[in-house]
Amino acid sequence: MFRSLSGLTTRGRCLLAAGIAAGVCAAVLNERDLLRVAVFVLALPLCVVLLASASRMTISASRSLLTERIPVGGHGEVQLELWRTGRMPAGEVLLEDGLPYTLGPKPRFVVERLPHQRPVPLRYPVQPTLRGVHRIGPLRATITDPFGLCEFERDLVTHSRLVVVPRVTTLWGLPRGAGLGSGEDSSIRLHAGQGETDVVVRQYRQGDDLRKVHWRSTARRDEMMVRVEERPWHGGTTVLLDHRASAHRGSGTHSSLEWAVEFTASVSLHLNKMGQRVRLVSEHGKLLADAPEQAGPGHAGSVLDSLAATRPAHERDIVLGSDPGQGQELIAVLGTVGTESVHELTRHRPRGTRSYAVLLDTAAWASGDTATDADVTVGDTAALLRAAGWGVVVAKADRTVSDVWAELCHTPAPGASLIGGSS
Repeated sequence: MFRSLSGLTTRGRCLLAAGIAAGVCAAVLNERDLLRVAVFVLALPLCVVLLASASRMTISASRSLLTERIPVGGHGEVQLELWRTGRMPAGEVLLEDGLPYTLGPKPRFVVERLPHQRPVPLRYPVQPTLRGVHRIGPLRATITDPFGLCEFERDLVTHSRLVVVPRVTTLWGLPRGAGLGSGEDSSIRLHAGQGETDVVVRQYRQGDDLRKVHWRSTARRDEMMVRVEERPWHGGTTVLLDHRASAHRGSGTHSSLEWAVEFTASVSLHLNKMGQRVRLVSEHGKLLADAPEQAGPGHAGSVLDSLAATRPAHERDIVLGSDPGQGQELIAVLGTVGTESVHELTRHRPRGTRSYAVLLDTAAWASGDTATDADVTVGDTAALLRAAGWGVVVAKADRTVSDVWAELCHTPAPGASLIGGSS
């Protein structure tokens, strides 16, 4: 009872105090009519408290996200359903859903005369301004009576998870020889010999199928040899994202890191759509996502989910123990890179293997001025990478993702064939 009385509003407490004062005065003055008024004034807030306290337990709700993933700057909707499970009528219900400020203003709804066992649908929009994995909720209901004498709060729905993925730009074309670590052009390699097998032989082992015996090799070596059938090797591309906090400038959606994440997402999905296997790794070679060739929207979603959850790393330098591209073509999206980090990137890559770097001029994101002294540092870094055989494109703050990609497609890299270039 005392816990229920805590839901009294200021009006309800004043009315209760007035009823007590009127009852005391009626007892002192021996006024029966005043006593009747005092009993009525006391009973009214107490009855309202009991009814409101009981009715709040008969309210239920659900929340559903109409869009699984929302890109930065996109639009989404959240649907709420509110219903009453018990027979006891509910008063006015004020709903407030916990929404982070990066998704928009907090939605509020007022529902009167809630029907029994019939859901009341409510919707509100979300427009995210920052990528990440956000939590929506809890959904809180405040039940009040028509007289405004009491109110009770109750959490109806716990938190829901909303993934805000980076913005994806539609791209065209491919770098020369894209999809292969070295050698012939991918447009020929990936389509030549599809459905055929490369014949490799080994010694016969007990239990091998005799139909796979390679008689020509058996006669030449004078021992039983069997065929090992393998499909032609298909190449792929590794996209490296440098997300060190010390390597980027700017804040919020206008930082160089967000530009790098958007470029990485656009390139990864574009290459995967073109039928290539795409590996997404961090600046330390840690695998973030792996999308097989012709993976479909499910694996593309895993790439976006991984990038949505990517946060700035605290390491200052790039440290690699092996080739981050594993012999495949490498597209590195880099922030500010020192000399030691450049050596770390280049010494593990075999010379002649296709390696590209998108080098961000991070000073432009910090000041908005592209003509700064930092250009010398960017130029030196680009020169070191080119000297190691990398194809380099410098990205400034005023350049779009599609423009940088178009320049990258026309940038030669070691081992790139002139046959079947970007289109």
